[in-house]
Amino acid sequence: MMMRLITAFLISLGVTIISGLILIPMLRRKKAGQTIREDGPVWHKSKQGTPTMGGLMFIAGITAACLIAGYNDMRHGEFGHIYILVFALIFGFIGFLDDYEKVVKKRNLGLTAQQKFLLQLVVAVVFVLLLRLAGYLQPNLYIPFFNMTYQIPEPIYLVFAAFIIIATVNAVNITDGVDGLVTGVSIPVAVCYTAIAFIWSYTYLGVFAAALCGGLVGFLIFNFHPARVIMGDTGSLFLGGVVCAMAFVMNIPLIILPLGIIYVVEILSDVIQISYFKLTKGKRVFKMAPLHHHFEMCGWSEYRLFFVFLSISAIFAVLSFFAVSSRFAV
Repeated sequence: MMMRLITAFLISLGVTIISGLILIPMLRRKKAGQTIREDGPVWHKSKQGTPTMGGLMFIAGITAACLIAGYNDMRHGEFGHIYILVFALIFGFIGFLDDYEKVVKKRNLGLTAQQKFLLQLVVAVVFVLLLRLAGYLQPNLYIPFFNMTYQIPEPIYLVFAAFIIIATVNAVNITDGVDGLVTGVSIPVAVCYTAIAFIWSYTYLGVFAAALCGGLVGFLIFNFHPARVIMGDTGSLFLGGVVCAMAFVMNIPLIILPLGIIYVVEILSDVIQISYFKLTKGKRVFKMAPLHHHFEMCGWSEYRLFFVFLSISAIFAVLSFFAVSSRFAV
């Protein structure tokens, strides 16, 4: 199994790097540059025009690794990693529609917030039902750290699952606001999933998680500050889809809370800021939301943000691994 994980990592890493060398010049020629928000930190204006939609790079790497390193699993009728891939690709496509209209066509005619929510809801519900039909998912809620499982009514579980998926995907999207940030904090998440799959002997999931590691490491080469490319909604929605899909296929959805601690804190800071602003008619809790912008306004450099958030993500990834490692006898 270890050799297959290494193979998946290397294939994804190599394809991502090669894709970057081809894609970045192409995006520059197409003038597919990032548009910086007017209400963002003023020093982010220097990022204006940085090629976006770079998520296509690691999407290509992960897809190649899944099809090649996961071929043996598919021969034996195991398609769990393909379900995850297709689910994430659909979310990536939703992001691509927005990116393409806004960045390539220079038209603000992307999907509305309501349209994106409805699309995400449909995809989430179909994915959960597919996992139930395929036998990967049970309406049993596993509680990390306590090694306990509670059976809940299936309709309630479906609502819960759809909420977790949509919240996770959008939380990952919000975290993508500083060079390399969401890429960096997601690498420990991918490593944790790989380790869990390894000790549980879920080869097909290990292949996907290792491919995710390779793709993110390859992308970080181009995305680290100062970023030569930004993943865009194409990449962040795909990545969010992967993070929650892995948890559901492993039947441990609540692991997203500790494992994705940075995503959780980022989206909570946004919700708190907006809610407090409306309730108090203009007052703010943070200098700017989401949280990474608050720290920027406090004087943190992008390097400091990257390494502090990465360290926190790594610590919680280790805790998350031990939170679920005793679920099955090894």
